[in-house]
Amino acid sequence: MKKLTIAIDGHASTGKSSIAKKLAIKYGYIYINSGSMYRAVTLYVIQNNLLLLLKSDIDLFIKKLSSTSIHFKFNDNDLISEIYMNNINIEQQINTLEVSEMVSEIAAIPEIRREMVKLQRNIDRNMGVVMDGRDIGSVVFPDADIKLFLTASDSVRAKRRFDEMILKGESVKYESILNNIKNRDKLDSSRLDSPLVIEKDAFLIDNSNMTINDQLEVISNIIDKKLLN
Repeated sequence: MKKLTIAIDGHASTGKSSIAKKLAIKYGYIYINSGSMYRAVTLYVIQNNLLLLLKSDIDLFIKKLSSTSIHFKFNDNDLISEIYMNNINIEQQINTLEVSEMVSEIAAIPEIRREMVKLQRNIDRNMGVVMDGRDIGSVVFPDADIKLFLTASDSVRAKRRFDEMILKGESVKYESILNNIKNRDKLDSSRLDSPLVIEKDAFLIDNSNMTINDQLEVISNIIDKKLLN
């Protein structure tokens, strides 16, 4: 059976990663969260106090960044790829509110996007790939076999993110999450380099009132039809 490249784009906190993981497991594909790469860079900036350098000398920043290893390792137990920075698993560290509040600003910098796209395009697609992010179908894999775009209302997305962070034991306010999501949407859609767009050949899915299993069923039908062609 042929292996597909599935690109999942969409607004912040629409559950792209959750459905992407389930699809990868179901079809035996490799899952890559491209957004985690930008979060890794953001974490790198925070941990090394490089925000001033980032704004004053982007070339020097990129030179420093290039000496930092950002890569994925396949987790045989969970059947997903997890992100590492300098051989340290940073899956948990990249999902804090501090990182979330800064990531869209950093992801909008053209030089950083170019570096991350290089890494993303070097991923072997022969085994089948499910990748989610903001510009996968438009920039990283414009030749993807299936392009999906996920969206949901602001309030639904904020509530999902709020519940997720509370479960992790983090002290956050719903209003802060809601404002963060609105700001990220604005930055993602208005940036000059690779803005968040809905490709003409993408399947638009509003999951405001859909469970993860509802989404899995809808998207699986799309994939199964493609595999039969």
